[in-house]
Amino acid sequence: MRVLEISNQAELRQLMREIKVDPYGIKIMVPKGIVRLVRVDSLSNIAANILKQEMLSLGGDVAVARGALTGQTKKTDCLVIGSLSQLAGLKKKLYRQPFGLGRLADRIDRSLSNYHKNNYSIDLGSRRLVVGKRPLIMGVINLTPDSFSGDGFYRQGRSRAAQLSAIIEYAQKIIGEGADIIDIGGESSRPQAPAIPQGLEAKRVIPVIKAMAKKIKAPISIDTYKPQTARLALENGALIINDISGLRNRRMIETAARHKCAVVAMHMRGTPRTMQKDPRYECLIKEIMQFLDAAIRRAADAGISRERIIVDPGIGFGKTVEDNLRILKSLKEFKVLGCPVLVGPSRKSFIGKITAQPVEQRLCGTIASCVLAAQNGAKIIRVHDVKQAKEALKIWEAISYA
Repeated sequence: MRVLEISNQAELRQLMREIKVDPYGIKIMVPKGIVRLVRVDSLSNIAANILKQEMLSLGGDVAVARGALTGQTKKTDCLVIGSLSQLAGLKKKLYRQPFGLGRLADRIDRSLSNYHKNNYSIDLGSRRLVVGKRPLIMGVINLTPDSFSGDGFYRQGRSRAAQLSAIIEYAQKIIGEGADIIDIGGESSRPQAPAIPQGLEAKRVIPVIKAMAKKIKAPISIDTYKPQTARLALENGALIINDISGLRNRRMIETAARHKCAVVAMHMRGTPRTMQKDPRYECLIKEIMQFLDAAIRRAADAGISRERIIVDPGIGFGKTVEDNLRILKSLKEFKVLGCPVLVGPSRKSFIGKITAQPVEQRLCGTIASCVLAAQNGAKIIRVHDVKQAKEALKIWEAISYA
């Protein structure tokens, strides 16, 4: 006898094939065997009680606040509990109900569809990036003298020509090791990092991007929150804007829309200088998701299609150690946004605080975080140690899809 824990339809379908279930029976039973919990925020008590009754009639249930049942509150969050088969039946029932429940049915259906999505095609304008089972790897190149991880390329005593040659050679090296995207940044975003002038940032990154775009085939991402730097980078060969400020600057959105590039919208509280000053959340995942959803809406309103948008919950940016662990554990929840999820745990301080290792000795913690991120739905992983991450993800993929 075995007790099985199966979370997706493909695994359950394969199990039924192994015991030689009739194909028609498989089609009927697979949706009955996968249970989902769907959290719905701030529903009116009337709608919540109808939702509960309809789900009960299908054999499922809806958890609501006690006050929703007694009439002591006007609104409640809801936890819908049911199999995929029951949730499909709920959709049909809700379409016949008033109080906005038809729209709720569409939202639940869309969220589940996004949650089960595994393959993405990211529109970069002149080309596309396709990501399937294994996450893409974004290799980090810091063109700074003060990177938190000590890997900045700009140091005293080296000529500009020597620096440029070393940077391009390094990019070619990590592409050979498995980097699918090269992420170039000219300003440190470590905690307490001071902002630098836009002109200095551009001076660091634009000549490199211009030269690198002629030498490599991997798409280049510009790590900046400054619209003017982003514009110059796109004009010189970059195809992705990696914005740690989460597209809060309207000019950044307009720049991305005009150049038809892809964008990464990341969650961060405040700025690098202030983000780690007592970060607190009432409901961490909910607040990050609301922030990212708002960023997606701003981008969509400006004409940026969802195929061009990547979301990043911002590990290490305005988060405690416990927050970072919760994000990695809950990454699958961000899939409902309908965009590929990027994470950057590489060498971060939460790894050091858990392992008591300095930044240069956090490889093992980084790889463990990357594998867990892949397991939980990350589709792009930003790392310094490309070769090691690539090999670890190959093993994860082989085990996961054996």
